[in-house]
Amino acid sequence: MKNKRKVLKNKSILLGVTGGVAAYKAIDLTRRLREEGSSVTVIMTGAAGNFVTQLSLEVASQNKVYSDLFSDPMSHIAVPSGANLLVIAPATANIIGKFAHGIADDFLSTALLSFNGRIVIAPAMNWRMYENPVVQDNLKSLRSRGVIQVGPEKGPLACGEEGIGRMADIPDIIEAIKSSLTGKDLLKEKILVTAGPTREYLDPVRFLSNRSSGKMGYALAKAALRRGADVTLISGPSSLPQPKGLKFISTETSADMLNAVTNELPSSTVLIMSAAVSDFTPVEMSHEKIKKTGKLLLQLRHTADIISEASKNKNRPFIIGFAAETGGKIENAKKKLKEKNMDMIVFNDITEPGSGFDVDTNRVVIIDKEKEMELPLLSKDSVADAILDRMIEIKT
Repeated sequence: MKNKRKVLKNKSILLGVTGGVAAYKAIDLTRRLREEGSSVTVIMTGAAGNFVTQLSLEVASQNKVYSDLFSDPMSHIAVPSGANLLVIAPATANIIGKFAHGIADDFLSTALLSFNGRIVIAPAMNWRMYENPVVQDNLKSLRSRGVIQVGPEKGPLACGEEGIGRMADIPDIIEAIKSSLTGKDLLKEKILVTAGPTREYLDPVRFLSNRSSGKMGYALAKAALRRGADVTLISGPSSLPQPKGLKFISTETSADMLNAVTNELPSSTVLIMSAAVSDFTPVEMSHEKIKKTGKLLLQLRHTADIISEASKNKNRPFIIGFAAETGGKIENAKKKLKEKNMDMIVFNDITEPGSGFDVDTNRVVIIDKEKEMELPLLSKDSVADAILDRMIEIKT
């Protein structure tokens, strides 16, 4: 079933490890890929052995590690032939240069030339090396041939200097791998996603908010990006790392979020309102900290309903809303779908175990004008794909 898709499940991935300080991170990358359901086979260069042991990578991958081109004749052709993807992490300037110019003098470089599938590289080197025009030309050449580059990042380097050259973080490499293996069925869509809570300030210190972590919205944004959409993510305060490769707009209050949505709406084909926008805001905000004296009376007013405002537009986008309820009040979701003129609404009972705020799973019912789809307890990534699958079905 599409709504149970796991992009990396049962995939065969070749991981090339070259001679850079970041080679030790290949152990964690291997472990994470296996946790996602992939089989990982590692190819090490001779220089990589100066930074990480073959035994460590064999234990992490639970597979034979290849390094010697001549100990197992023809394996440089046989091993890549069954792989779905080849990843090089870290990718040194040396292997980048070899691949760009068709040089094949060890197991990894020959395997690269014999492999005809998708390739992801994660460069890692000193900033001077990375910025060298020769290296940049080599990378440009590889990208023009369809090689996917992830990173590097700017920050402290192993040599003690600071600059661009750090290997991309493991989650970013995993995301690039997932994207490379995902069909691009949303290439024509410009999707606007809202996520996280809003804050309504009582004074400069205190505010009203809710428990939303933003995980569902971030999962939706990343899933849409993986599938080829042009994505804008408007996020309230969240501790989640900002996803790479999309337009990110940070907001705090419901008014901030409304303004951001209003600005982005005209160029969007889809609006997914997964943010938990506050329903109430103080009538007045004190510009000084409210002192702890006497009786306090808090007066609230309703905030503007962002979906209702968006649906009034003549050329409005396809609108997907969320209804987080306590108890099985699915009728409330159906009512909102009709009253707010939405195309879809996603209902979930936040009191159910594993569903709602601050968890990585969700149990939802996807409701539209034609039918209801009740999903089992799934990861939020899988729920995101199910929502996008149904959106595509309705729009086409």
